[in-house]
Amino acid sequence: MVQKKKNLKERCQRCGKGTTVTDPETGELFCSKCGFVMSEKIENSGPEWRSFADDSGSKGRTGDRISLSRHDMGLSTKIDPSNKDVTGKALSTPMKITIARLRIWDSRSQSKPADRSAKIAFSELHKLKDKIGISDALVEETAYLYRKALEKKLIRGRSISAMLGAALYAACREAGTTRTLKDFSEVMNIKKGDLAVCYRKLVNELGLKIPVVDSVQCVPRISSRIGMSEKTKRMGIGIIRKANSEKVSEGKNPMSIAATALYLASIVNGETFSQKDIAQAANITEVTIRNRIRDLKKFSLAYK
Repeated sequence: MVQKKKNLKERCQRCGKGTTVTDPETGELFCSKCGFVMSEKIENSGPEWRSFADDSGSKGRTGDRISLSRHDMGLSTKIDPSNKDVTGKALSTPMKITIARLRIWDSRSQSKPADRSAKIAFSELHKLKDKIGISDALVEETAYLYRKALEKKLIRGRSISAMLGAALYAACREAGTTRTLKDFSEVMNIKKGDLAVCYRKLVNELGLKIPVVDSVQCVPRISSRIGMSEKTKRMGIGIIRKANSEKVSEGKNPMSIAATALYLASIVNGETFSQKDIAQAANITEVTIRNRIRDLKKFSLAYK
């Protein structure tokens, strides 16, 4: 069946009067008036294969996407271990020995010291993704920071896990995710001091611009852990905003400001939450809450 194109501007290159007609059987482009063939083939931009509902496997050959969170970024090749040729016939014994040696040298050529470090780190990173519950974007940002640390040779003499935890914490801080060093310390079984040292080294050497954590972002995390009401939560946010406008919270731990504001709001609303409960939910000490009460108490009096 011959179909005419709707675009009337595509006129014949020879007579200039007839319109371009496409023959789907032969793929020819010719003039509808003089019959001049302008092109014998049309490029097909679709896939080179067809897929059906009862197909057992995918025929696509593009592979998975490139990812920084893989030591080889998903670009390395692997020799097929099936020991069969392209027709499905089994290889001869001498050829099997040759292919086995090629596999060994192929794996050795891809295992550089930096690649081995990245392989260990990114394997642990994917485990942390499931434990902590972070997004794919944060995983990619963490892998990017860790690769930059490898280029600057910041890993030398330091623990791979500590530097990975520091990179993950820096990525969370850049994205505005409320995670603390203590959270990573408990999950990764690393001392908080070691993470802090690696984090400061990472920030100073890479020149990272880490935004200041807003105390308001810490409120949902604390309130959801101990089951505070929505009214107390909103009142706590109001106390924090008043403290920020008066610049009382500058230089203070954002988590301590959020915990203290929620404690004062719970007192106003008559909810029975002790300082110990809120301190445990915020991963701080009760002494910290008592010290911050002196600064924020005047802002909670307006709600009484």
